Amino acid sequence: MKFFVDTADLNEIKDLAATGMVDGVTTNPSLAAKSGKKFLDLIAEICAVVPGPVSAEVTALDHATMMKEAAVLKKIAKNVTIKVPLTPDGLKTCKALSSEGTMVNVTLCFSANQALLAAKAGASFISPFVGRLDDIGQDGMDLIADICQIYNNYDFKTEVLVASIRHPVHVLQAAKLGAHVGTMPPSTLRALFNHPLTEKGLKAFLDDWAKTGQSII
Repeated sequence: MKFFVDTADLNEIKDLAATGMVDGVTTNPSLAAKSGKKFLDLIAEICAVVPGPVSAEVTALDHATMMKEAAVLKKIAKNVTIKVPLTPDGLKTCKALSSEGTMVNVTLCFSANQALLAAKAGASFISPFVGRLDDIGQDGMDLIADICQIYNNYDFKTEVLVASIRHPVHVLQAAKLGAHVGTMPPSTLRALFNHPLTEKGLKAFLDDWAKTGQSII
């Protein structure tokens, strides 16, 4: 399973990329606005840090303007993935871009039927939002299970990119279901490292080592 970090904070991206755990980055207009930087400059800086896919979202609602925005975003770096909404115009844009070899991330997916449409449009990634479904009383992981089953049935090449991940359990469930990618905030990615028995065991080892009075360097 690939890990994408869902942030526009360049310092966080650099720190996590150094662990070797970051395979890509997802951004959106809300995250970009929080950064306080010019959007195009921000995406360029992220692409220089992370060699994997970096999602840059269009802000237009109509196909023609989406294509114009995509043309600008594609010039930033080879690893830019154009992010489009799951709307008729978004899927029309997805089809046009994917047909010319551009990576496309179709976002704001909340149903398996929507995911099916995105795959047929040639999306590189489909982004179902599990946390937001949980928020309204549905089980977001049921959607991931449905999408994975459908994609396997027809051997679609679109990768399931689980979005709106809120905690490590979401990551575990998505991995067990066979999702290709999980995108998560930096705090969630860091939480994957944590376990109380790891901390306890490390403390015991270091306490015993200190008693020897030795030093490796």
